[in-house]
Amino acid sequence: MASLSASLVRGAVTSPFKHAGRPDATLPATRLTLPAAPAAPGPLAAYRRVCSFPTTAYGSGPLPLTYPHVLAFPLTMRLMTGRDFPLPVVGLVHTWIEIAARRPVQAGEPLELTVYAAELTPHRRGTEVTMVTEARVGGELVWESRSGYLSRHATEAAEESTEKARPLDLPAVAEWRLPGDLGRRYGAVSGDRNPIHLHPLTARLFGFPRAIAHGMWTVARCLAEAEGRPDGHPGELRTVRAEFKAPVLLPATVTYAADPAGNAFGLRSASGRVHLTGTVTRAL
Repeated sequence: MASLSASLVRGAVTSPFKHAGRPDATLPATRLTLPAAPAAPGPLAAYRRVCSFPTTAYGSGPLPLTYPHVLAFPLTMRLMTGRDFPLPVVGLVHTWIEIAARRPVQAGEPLELTVYAAELTPHRRGTEVTMVTEARVGGELVWESRSGYLSRHATEAAEESTEKARPLDLPAVAEWRLPGDLGRRYGAVSGDRNPIHLHPLTARLFGFPRAIAHGMWTVARCLAEAEGRPDGHPGELRTVRAEFKAPVLLPATVTYAADPAGNAFGLRSASGRVHLTGTVTRAL
């Protein structure tokens, strides 16, 4: 986690010298890799608790679908805070994620993790970079994710606040009360200690009235709900596609909604504001 903290400091220092929307911007060809190692039992158990995944004995079941992304996040930050990365990491907005497990990944399996930047594309609000994470066991690709991170143009940031998201037309399934310290709790198990998630004061420095929940926590919590319900659908989760629509200000009460077939889900506030939408597939 120390290397991740160093990456955050480096990103804060280098961000003022980078700008979104440069037509000549190019991505580094660097691929960062962590040597093969199994997930540590203690951090994995803590992650399961904070995201409400069912508790299992170490090695007795597959990793949560989102967990390899967490394991590789320090690599992602190291790459995005490098001098040759064209976008400022401060202010980057995680807009979407796709995850696909080619087979169940067991907790005791040694995962080799690789991260690289795949694509830089114009966006109506700025410039979006696609980051790829791959997990291999014995050279076999067993899991991968693709994430979009948006660097917003200054002229577009104000317009975003006036845009209205489409209503989430899915039946309510569960209501969650999220505590004010959720960002600190998730940050402790994931290593993502971005100040926008930790305290109201540090969040206000970046334009948020209160601390906001991690987007990856909201995805993981939704998947845990989909896995853990007694009326849940059969088959292990193999893929998820989620889009982050609006931040969850902490503390909060939110509603998890899902279609009867178990293929689509979302998260909304009491006022109807949509925070997250997503779809999943399962292996039967």
